[in-house]
Amino acid sequence: MDRTVPSSGNEEIQLYMRTYYSLLRSTSPVPIKVLMEAHRGMQSALHVRAHESVPDLAAFNYVTLRLPEVIDQVNLVVMGQSERIFRKHGYANLSSWTQVTAPGRRRRTFFDGDDTLAVFIASRSDIDDLVPMLVAYEIERRKLYMLLGNEKGVRFLQDLTTKGVEDPAACCERLGEFTGAKPEEWMRLYRVWGDKLPQRLLRMATEKQSIAIRSLSGSLADYRRATRRWWQHVEETIPDVDFYALPAYFISSNTHSMANLLSGYALMHEQTLIDFIIKEGSEELQQEYENIRKEVVPSRIENFLYYTWKKYEQAHPEAIAQRLAHEMRMGIYRVPSEYTAFDIEVQVVFLNRLRAEHLDPRLQLPGIETLRQSDAIIINIDYPLGLGAYQVLNEISRNIDEIRGVFIMGKAATLNGRIGDVMIPNVVHDEHSTNTYLFRNCFTGDDVRPFLVYGSVLDNQKAITVPGTFLQNRDYMAVFYKEGYTDLEMEAGPYLSSIYEMSRPKGHPYNEIVNLYEAPFPVGILHYASDTPFSKGQNLGAQNLSYFGMDPTYATMVAILRQLLKGEIERVQR
Repeated sequence: MDRTVPSSGNEEIQLYMRTYYSLLRSTSPVPIKVLMEAHRGMQSALHVRAHESVPDLAAFNYVTLRLPEVIDQVNLVVMGQSERIFRKHGYANLSSWTQVTAPGRRRRTFFDGDDTLAVFIASRSDIDDLVPMLVAYEIERRKLYMLLGNEKGVRFLQDLTTKGVEDPAACCERLGEFTGAKPEEWMRLYRVWGDKLPQRLLRMATEKQSIAIRSLSGSLADYRRATRRWWQHVEETIPDVDFYALPAYFISSNTHSMANLLSGYALMHEQTLIDFIIKEGSEELQQEYENIRKEVVPSRIENFLYYTWKKYEQAHPEAIAQRLAHEMRMGIYRVPSEYTAFDIEVQVVFLNRLRAEHLDPRLQLPGIETLRQSDAIIINIDYPLGLGAYQVLNEISRNIDEIRGVFIMGKAATLNGRIGDVMIPNVVHDEHSTNTYLFRNCFTGDDVRPFLVYGSVLDNQKAITVPGTFLQNRDYMAVFYKEGYTDLEMEAGPYLSSIYEMSRPKGHPYNEIVNLYEAPFPVGILHYASDTPFSKGQNLGAQNLSYFGMDPTYATMVAILRQLLKGEIERVQR
């Protein structure tokens, strides 16, 4: 048996966290700049060049993907759990503000059109995620102000803004000369920002910015109330369902893969999608289709069609309503979150309404027609961040008659694999509770390997649940790497803490080895590698999984649904 793994004891990370939590107790806004020294001292693996005068464009790209585009106009960020909290502190009309989003992070956020950003937080993990991102953003923005704010730099950006970027490679080469950053790093940023790059850089070069942050409330009771309101919204949206009387399988994943596999809608419209690829698709899309058709690449055609359907709906938004109507006929209901701290969509699937002939070919299991007699549902949520997972699963388990299985799919950093690999842990050390959880993962490599084309499957792994993406450095990771921990993620520990409370008559412990082998239902955790932090600067700001990210996503979801459906078929047949 593994001995308990102590907290990394990394003093710099602990100092950083203590610093911003103590400052956030203030009733007045806290300037982000007072956290810069502690942030640099932490030596984050995600911000390896924080100390340098040369911009860390990998870190900058990472944070700009996870902050709303209006962030370069913001001077004050206020955080709260509910509209009531915001009203109490003088922000009474958030509904009149503009809701803004970030492509890489689901968080309900509103902009007043001037300089204030209101952010709904669902758990302490949102603070551990948001604050370091804001500090990293301000550090890198200040570098760009210093390096591009001279006469030559401003004139260059003004010309670009007026004429547009005619030659991206030449533009990035010139930006590299001004800043010292490599042209290929600028090219990655250009691919994300596109034609807005000159305008956004010109603003950064000519306008100073100093962001302050304020926490309006942060009590555990407020977080619990926010979670309860989120679930009440689900109950009110599907009023004819008596959740208290139904057994359920819980899945934490995303909002597209499960619905695509169960509804069969994209596969039913294969010819429509092929016509779209030929007539309207990008050159890359057309080439990939030809490669799959001629078997030049081993990609699954089903995964490619699911990816193409998303592109099709972007070009033909009228198709969205037709797909949603089909999903409802198949017993798949979607509940978007509205005006709650949790920006988490919920999908409720009635197993007895699924049509075997519409299922993805990989789900065509013996006895699948017996699901017509099932009384169970699937509750699939768009996975939450960190401690929000604990709150969400606790709330659902309190309001469901019986949980028949808990299946978790998520992204992780890998210390021993490659981007696109799948890790299957059976030990999880949780930095929130400092518990080490031992559990029987219902998945093995054989459950995933037949459906994974490009990556490798690593089972019998050990995972660590970290408090935040920035809150780790090489020393921190080395402590756990010595103990055989190679899978870094943010939700498994909180989920296992909730599972403990679903199977024991008390709250979860702290700083213990916890044996969950006797959990009363199957527990499955699958992580696919989205980043390799031991490769300097290689994070999601430097990498983009794009279409190939669908390979591990669908391989893991197929494994989850096969396990779930097999178990329910056996139950019905008994």
